[in-house]
Amino acid sequence: MSKVFNVAVIGCGIGRSHIVEGYLPNADKFKVKVLCDLNAERMGGLGAEFGIERRIAGFDDVLAMDDIDIVDICTPPGLHFPMVMAALKAGKHVICEKPLVGSLAQVDAVMAAEKTSKGMLMPVFQYRFGNGIEQAKAIIDAGIAGKPFMGTVETLWRRDAPYYAVPWRGKWATELGGVLMGHAIHPHDLFTYLMGDVSNVFGRVATRVNPIEVEDTISASLLMKSGALASLTATLGAADDTTRIRLAFENVMFESDHAAYNPGEKPWKIQPRNPETAAKIDALLKDWQHVPSRFQTQMARFHDALTGAGPLPVSSADSRRSLELVTAFYHSSATNEDVVLPIGPGHPLYESWVPAQFRAA
Repeated sequence: MSKVFNVAVIGCGIGRSHIVEGYLPNADKFKVKVLCDLNAERMGGLGAEFGIERRIAGFDDVLAMDDIDIVDICTPPGLHFPMVMAALKAGKHVICEKPLVGSLAQVDAVMAAEKTSKGMLMPVFQYRFGNGIEQAKAIIDAGIAGKPFMGTVETLWRRDAPYYAVPWRGKWATELGGVLMGHAIHPHDLFTYLMGDVSNVFGRVATRVNPIEVEDTISASLLMKSGALASLTATLGAADDTTRIRLAFENVMFESDHAAYNPGEKPWKIQPRNPETAAKIDALLKDWQHVPSRFQTQMARFHDALTGAGPLPVSSADSRRSLELVTAFYHSSATNEDVVLPIGPGHPLYESWVPAQFRAA
């Protein structure tokens, strides 16, 4: 029988999805024992729905609970860094929603804290899990796809005024960014997960759809470390929600399912360039075992990592790569320059990409 880890969910918004998609299907691995939220009404409703009796407003009180193994942080992004650092210091295992933190300096501090903590940290990138994305990854990792040529990522979503009625959205201090941070960060993670590291970024960001502080429309031209080329586009002014990832390799072309919030679930369009490649792909996938999508598999694999049965499915290094791309985007747009990665402590935006006028004093 596997070890059951006791969980405290911090934030009852997206935290509900973690419970429904991640913990309930893995009831033999996790038990949600505590809810923590400043909104007592929302917390009470979630607690009643799932029979979670312990409901508190104080995060520090959660950290003091000896029977809690995992702290799952589902708060607005501006709160992530201090909560992650405090939870690691308390020796808890930590799950944290995206974005993990709000700067490269902060993610480097988190990575340093991990080295001395008894706890293990897993950032959330739930779109990585499902049949479509994992079949593409398997083909690439097996060497069947060959040399990467180019890729495109389109994140065309719709966010109208009611979305920004939530007080923390659309503001630098609390959301830490716009479409780059809260929306396109997932498809962009899938892209680098499959295509590898970025070398150069020339990007543009703009606010064109809603009267908000942060950006809602972006585009960029990328040079990958492999030599492949790529383009990234995103807007929150589309008619509906569509995500589309297309990757051209030497021997095969992939196109994602277009589901905005679960592009990894359904099989992707896989087009071999020749019969030999088609035969290799068929042989690789002939005994494919179904992979549940999103939180269900990410949480299950986190349990594997905690018990020594598998690797950590998403790491702080993955989050750093994601935030490095965000940093390069903002710097390139502000300076009209090509930005070379990696980005370290000497970079002007290493400490923060938030515009100076919106930074806390």
